[in-house]
Amino acid sequence: MAEHRYKTTLRWSAEGGEGTRSYRSFARTHTITAKTKRGEDKPAIVATSAFHSSEHYNPDELLIGSLSSCHMLWYLHLCSEHGVVVTGYRDEAEGVLALDEHGEGRIERVTLRPHVTIADGDAAIARGLHELAHKKCFIANSVNFPVVYEAEIVCG
Repeated sequence: MAEHRYKTTLRWSAEGGEGTRSYRSFARTHTITAKTKRGEDKPAIVATSAFHSSEHYNPDELLIGSLSSCHMLWYLHLCSEHGVVVTGYRDEAEGVLALDEHGEGRIERVTLRPHVTIADGDAAIARGLHELAHKKCFIANSVNFPVVYEAEIVCG
């Protein structure tokens, strides 16, 4: 079996503050970085808690974005192999986080809503390739909640 490894670095600092002295005393903002195959730094992702700020990405958005991105990349790959020429792709993905009475939660489901514009090829094939892309998506195959898609194909 082939194996690929991915590495990221997460950095957080109290930045001279009190650190985790109390629940309200520490910032949640942190950075996530990675390196290219040549060892160069990729642009940093600034992230935070969804419950403390909406100015930066939160882990929930990053997870949903990963699912959306993985599906799209497989979909474009499959379209290129099946004679479907895609000229535009937009996905307005949505995840549902359910919290219990203790404030603990989990993502219950994610819905991908790809809106695809094709310039050439069969729209029925284009629509059907979403099923195959869904089956091949590494990220969707790794989560323990349903990932569904509601695709729209536009011939343009």
